[in-house]
Amino acid sequence: MGRLLHHFRHRVRLGAWSGRAVAVLRPGRPRGLPARLGPSGLPDRLRRRLRLAAVAVRSRAEAGMSTAEYAVGTIAACAFAAVLYKIVGSPEVRKALTDLIGRALKIAG
Repeated sequence: MGRLLHHFRHRVRLGAWSGRAVAVLRPGRPRGLPARLGPSGLPDRLRRRLRLAAVAVRSRAEAGMSTAEYAVGTIAACAFAAVLYKIVGSPEVRKALTDLIGRALKIAG
């Protein structure tokens, strides 16, 4: 609990209903206290920022696809397009689509 309170500044104000003093916690450290130094000698806030920046850089490095993955994805998309073209180009599907469009135009018109 003491460590948590170290990261908050206390501000005292009067409570709206009771008129008694109420402690309010705000982020930061109490004014006048020096920044806490970690084992590396850097302030905690700076170490935290550096750690978050390193995580962001590492996650961006793995974000995209490599050239080989693009090639496999492109071949798969072409194969799917060829299969879809064969299915839609068949006489049965063409007739079903034509009938569907005809019924939609009759309803609309």
